[in-house]
Amino acid sequence: MLMKYRIVSDSSSNYLISEGHVDYRTVPLKILIEGKEYSDEIGLNTEEMVLAMERSENATFTSCPNTQEWLNAFEGADGIFVITISAKLSGSYNSAMQAAEIYMQEHPEAKVHVIDSAMTGAGMQLIIEKLNELIGRDLSFDEIRILVSEYQSHLELIFTLESLANLAKNGRVNPAIAKVAGLLGIHFLGKAVDGKISQQKICRGQKHVISAAAADMIKTGWKGGKVIINNCLNYQRAEKLKEALLKEYPNADIRINSCTGLCSYYAERGGMIIGFEV
Repeated sequence: MLMKYRIVSDSSSNYLISEGHVDYRTVPLKILIEGKEYSDEIGLNTEEMVLAMERSENATFTSCPNTQEWLNAFEGADGIFVITISAKLSGSYNSAMQAAEIYMQEHPEAKVHVIDSAMTGAGMQLIIEKLNELIGRDLSFDEIRILVSEYQSHLELIFTLESLANLAKNGRVNPAIAKVAGLLGIHFLGKAVDGKISQQKICRGQKHVISAAAADMIKTGWKGGKVIINNCLNYQRAEKLKEALLKEYPNADIRINSCTGLCSYYAERGGMIIGFEV
């Protein structure tokens, strides 16, 4: 009996509509700003949300999908691959795992594999695209599970931040540091390390952060593999990074897309999230 495959991710993948051939669903995370809830799904006005976040003087919050929301996304399929934001950044993975256990108890013929991406955004999208490819190759569920895990070991994620304002409001960064960084035009280059966010470099100005990001990718092992650049309301800067990378590998597959709600919340205006193959 052929399995009815489905790929399900939380909305931090920035990939709300699949371009692949496999049935695909997303489950939204939510952002709360000044008492208003923004659900990270198709139709969200990201620029309006970011503006509300910038105008707010109070702490803002996010919430992960609950178990029932995951179960709703699973319904009707029996070969399900789930991708979540890093388990060290959100409760999304744990919620998805609980839903997977319940679903397999209620549907003994079903298989559900939950993948902790150890990343967010562009890194998750690369995993989704790989799953689309593997499912199309007529492999077994377990073969796909093994191969996508191996593929994950060849992915890296870096990010650049122009603003630390939201992080400061939420107590993750000293407000004085955030203010000085903004006044001096300081940008931050960071990296996903074992599912956690690690600061790599402080850069003065846009040109410096772009060259630093390209150099870090090459140092990490990028040799012209796929790259996805998520940008938060700053396509021009993402295009500059793409140009810098194409100078090194002119035939590289490099795509730019926009951050949706959750990633815009963390990247803030001008930020970028870059996933790439090594």
